[in-house]
Amino acid sequence: MAKSKRGHVEDLRGASRLAIEATHGVTALVEEMHRTIAAGPALLGRPLDGPARLLTGLVYGGIRGVTGLVGAGIDRALAELEPLLGESAPGPEREAVLAALNGVLGDYLAETNNPLAIEMRLRHDAEAEAGRKLLLLVHGSCMNDRQWCRNGHDHGALLARDLGFTPVYLRYNSGRHISTNGRDLAALLEAFVGAWPEPLDEMVILAHSMGGLVARSACREAEIAGFGWRAQLSAMVFLGTPHHGAPLERGGNWVDVLLGASRYSAPLGRLGKIRSAGVTDLRHGNVLDEHWHGRDRFARGGDRRAPLPLPTDVVCHAVAGDLALGSGDGLVPVESALGRHARPELTLAFPDAHQWTGEGIGHLDLLDRAEVYEKLRAWLSRAVTCS
Repeated sequence: MAKSKRGHVEDLRGASRLAIEATHGVTALVEEMHRTIAAGPALLGRPLDGPARLLTGLVYGGIRGVTGLVGAGIDRALAELEPLLGESAPGPEREAVLAALNGVLGDYLAETNNPLAIEMRLRHDAEAEAGRKLLLLVHGSCMNDRQWCRNGHDHGALLARDLGFTPVYLRYNSGRHISTNGRDLAALLEAFVGAWPEPLDEMVILAHSMGGLVARSACREAEIAGFGWRAQLSAMVFLGTPHHGAPLERGGNWVDVLLGASRYSAPLGRLGKIRSAGVTDLRHGNVLDEHWHGRDRFARGGDRRAPLPLPTDVVCHAVAGDLALGSGDGLVPVESALGRHARPELTLAFPDAHQWTGEGIGHLDLLDRAEVYEKLRAWLSRAVTCS
């Protein structure tokens, strides 16, 4: 369940630590560029390399030392202030910023135990009746569970009203690897469904963007582990999911390659590499550990994924947005959202009747456009009737 309140000092400590670590990182970047330039041309064997290393080591070592002392002082001050700062319920603006930060740096925040790292949890309205039809909503990259409500519209709330589902919203750190989140979600659902007060008749997953990849990964992990909830899953609906990747991340990969072409610009390549494991997974749509494990996620390379077909015992639907003829929703191409691929073994077998493309609909519009909801309701009402 979601934590209702959060201590202000946690945010301050997390932000201060991130700022100190960023200062260290930028210092190292500038030091490397300074040393590279001061050492002289590589053609002449970099004759000033030794003196340059000595000089930059003294200057930038001092900066790092002072920064470390400042960071320790901030931590001590925050510890003293903690009882006075108290806590409060997080507001939507703060939650949105935190979700975006985790989307970009979430793997780093988790690895360093930064208080700003989001912990995976499920949110269910305690006042709502726990029904026998469960709807799990999985948000996309850089977003959170509260952002399913957009412009006053919430697919989960309306499906509860119209079709009797009980909506449960997942919140997770979208900067971690998709397969890592999938594994954690599979285990979390097993415990959650096991403690559900009513026996379930069915379970449906509604996922937006990256959330669809996390959901597919969780299904696979549940099959491997033999989790009980997997047998109760009857339908999945994917909204703008980049099943085969997103061009913006592939563009980011090319930036890495271009910056690394010169030894003078190579240090700047680090700036392109601050993006998280979750973001780089979106290059081709990685959903399994083997899609990324043992590989340099920033290295240039083609799509080497092994196929992961849609589950045959689950009714699967795909929605794509299309702002212009065949262009996609601004982030995800139509072909990727509908699971189509030039390699037949990677193509996802969505039946024609289970695919829909919304004209003039952007990536975030998928969360609140009336025509999208009508399609969801029609699909899921048939699934309910047939179950």
